[in-house]
Amino acid sequence: MVAAPEQRSSSKTFELIQGSLSAGRVARRSPWLGSLHRLADGTMLGVLAAVAVLSGLTLHWQHRWTLSFNRLESTRSLAHRLTESTAVMEQHLLRRTTRPSRMVPTKVANLVYLNRPSTAAEPIPDVSMLPSFDELIEERIRPGY
Repeated sequence: MVAAPEQRSSSKTFELIQGSLSAGRVARRSPWLGSLHRLADGTMLGVLAAVAVLSGLTLHWQHRWTLSFNRLESTRSLAHRLTESTAVMEQHLLRRTTRPSRMVPTKVANLVYLNRPSTAAEPIPDVSMLPSFDELIEERIRPGY
C-alpha cells in the first residue's frame, strides 16, 4: 500500500473557503456565535485592507526617500567637484602671478600707523522738511499711480 495524497477538487477547496467566510451555517445553530463569526471576518478583512494600505504607503515613502537621497548625493558630488575646481583655479592663478614673490613679509618696521580720528561730534545742520513737502505737493501726480 502506498500513501497517496487525497485528491481534492478545486470546487471543494472553494467551498471550504466559502464556508469559512460565511457565517450562515453557524448563525442557524447559534445566533451570537454567527455574529461573532461575522465580526471576526470583518475584522480580518479590515486588517488585510489596513496592511495593504500601509504597505503601499511604505513603498511610496521609500521611493520618495530614495529620490531625495539620490538628490542629496548628487548635490554632495557637485559641491565636491566645485571645491576641487576652485582649488585648481586658485593654484593656477597663484602659479601665473608674479606679485606674491615680490611682496615682503610683514614686520613691525614696515607697518604704517594712523592716528585715531577725533571723537568730537560735528554739529548736525538743522534741516527743515517743509521745502521737501512743498515740492511733493506741487508735483503733479501721474494718472494710474
